[in-house]
Amino acid sequence: MAVRYAVVVYVVTAGLHGENLGADEQEVVLFSWLVVDLVNTKVVVVQQHLVKPRSLDVNENLLSDTCRSVFQLTEEAVKNGQALENVIEELDQFVKAKLDNDGSRNFCLVTDSQLHLRQVLHPEATKKNFSLPDYFCSFFDLRKEFRMFYHTDEILSIQDMLNYLAIEANESAEATNRHVQDMAKVIIRMITDGYKFENPDTINERLEAGICSKNEVVDSNTVVRARGLPWQSSDQDIARFFRGLNIVKGGVALCLSPQGRRNGEALVRFVNQEHRDMALKRHKHHIGQRYIEVYRATGEDFVNVAGGSNNEAQTFLSRGGQVIVRMRGLPYDCTAKQVLEFFGSGDSPCQILDGEEGVLFVRKADGRATGDAFVLFESEDMAARALQKHRELIGSRYIELFRSTTAEVQQVTSLSKVLNRSMDPRTYEQQQPLIANIPQVPLLPQQLLPSGSRKDCIRLRGLPYEAQVEHILEFLGDHSKNIVFQGVHMVYNAQGQPSGEAFIQMDSEQSAYLAAQQRHHRYMVFGKKQRYIEVFQCSVDDMNLVLTGGIPVQRQLISPGGTMLPPPYGVYPYVQTTPVLPTVAPLTPRVPTYYPQIFYWPYPSPPVSPTTYYSHTGPTMLTSECIQLQRNGDGRPNGEALVTFSSRAEAERAIQEKNRQNIGNRYIELFMA
Repeated sequence: MAVRYAVVVYVVTAGLHGENLGADEQEVVLFSWLVVDLVNTKVVVVQQHLVKPRSLDVNENLLSDTCRSVFQLTEEAVKNGQALENVIEELDQFVKAKLDNDGSRNFCLVTDSQLHLRQVLHPEATKKNFSLPDYFCSFFDLRKEFRMFYHTDEILSIQDMLNYLAIEANESAEATNRHVQDMAKVIIRMITDGYKFENPDTINERLEAGICSKNEVVDSNTVVRARGLPWQSSDQDIARFFRGLNIVKGGVALCLSPQGRRNGEALVRFVNQEHRDMALKRHKHHIGQRYIEVYRATGEDFVNVAGGSNNEAQTFLSRGGQVIVRMRGLPYDCTAKQVLEFFGSGDSPCQILDGEEGVLFVRKADGRATGDAFVLFESEDMAARALQKHRELIGSRYIELFRSTTAEVQQVTSLSKVLNRSMDPRTYEQQQPLIANIPQVPLLPQQLLPSGSRKDCIRLRGLPYEAQVEHILEFLGDHSKNIVFQGVHMVYNAQGQPSGEAFIQMDSEQSAYLAAQQRHHRYMVFGKKQRYIEVFQCSVDDMNLVLTGGIPVQRQLISPGGTMLPPPYGVYPYVQTTPVLPTVAPLTPRVPTYYPQIFYWPYPSPPVSPTTYYSHTGPTMLTSECIQLQRNGDGRPNGEALVTFSSRAEAERAIQEKNRQNIGNRYIELFMA
């Protein structure tokens, strides 16, 4: 059916405008829409709504200079606006009453570029947990339609369209109303010239399953790598993070460690380069309280992770189930029949797709069971009922359940063939990552600090992860003058990411004492955030004791190069005769007495369940024999302790529930040892 009405939609956020609209994750503050009658070539209605962002109650200086100068907005005016979901509801009611009262859908949405829907409205609706009307998943990009219809590549804005058509802009209305009215003029002219609204752009509402083979050729201009994902994230969670952008079928590949555990990274393949480029603009956008890093990746990276050559896995995946559930903790002698009975019993029974053929057990190279399996379900409803059985029993074993992906099935079945060998300390080999590491901050080769009992160092804890050496120097103020040459050492975790800690060598014990006394619990301002920083005086020996959990052995420390210290801090003479950071031999293969490197690992691994927040119902039972207080070389407590639990699951539970909770007025950090 021919389109009768064009609904023009235009939004303004509190932050960036133009080609970077939505790149800063700011909320909508102005929503304008206009309806054009395409048959009678006239404007039917124009509406403009102020929108109150949820963050306005927290941040009073929310609006950018563009909002104030171009759109004449003020915080006071925006405070009186409506919630975005209410504005959308008003538009929806008008559409249903006036444009679509017979359900024929004889209207379409029109925007100025892809960004208003793909980068603003869809992501914001997802974060605020409300649904847009289904017609928001189909629209026409006026810029693209104009270029195709008039065969010109020189159109970059609505003003360019007006100039091309020799139409005068509307100078009488306010900025946003003027913009939608100018768009209406262009639409009416295009209709007069014979244009028809056909073949709209679409927005996928949900990620669909798909299989990637090892022989598939993937365009590198369509792939990104997302890093810093919560460990419980599923492929659907990652697709929601990129809501508004179209991902190919099976286009989310969760990356696994050599031990088969999720490592907080994923590769995502989009339908084309345009969508990939918009995805890159979501760098450091958030899932909950965590910011997600988004980088370019290659097609080879994606195939290495998502592509499979395991025939058994390929046969399993080709059955076409809509949802894959991973089971963990199965008895080693578990059969497919027991898995069917597990899901078919209880208060919420559910059916596995194709019966026993819909169960894939993960086995080692010698055929022994690993305790993992994958199960296919034909619908979301069936999978939801299945996941309710999380931590129910098969025999005496509780079973963990979580959503999985086609890429994970292929990775796990491949990794399981070498898993038993790679975990043996006597035959330990460093596994090569499935994808190359992202370049980190330039680092010196791994080096060792000399021992020493003089308390001429300070330890900083609680740093923002984004903090660099220059931010530390600014935080320390005048005390920075007393830092020795190349004396700032950032501590990184095992993934090469900042741990939030740093050690700093001062020129004397008195300098270290004064810095610790005067800067302890002071705030470091970082952008709009401020974090209070803990500062402790320590020695090099104390550093080693802290980082080794009380074991008096020297450990490795990664330190940025001298070029990261801007003048004048990089030019102070260093008076000691021995080098500050002498070179040591590289790490040798692991032996039974191996102590791990001094990297802090900030999250528990493996998790209790990558899709379920487990709520512990009772206290963890410990005795005094389970707790070992750590002490300095002089016998004084150093503020750390080792706690032994009855099982790994109990330890993971403790970290999940108690990390960063307080004892007195001190928050306590927990790590897996």
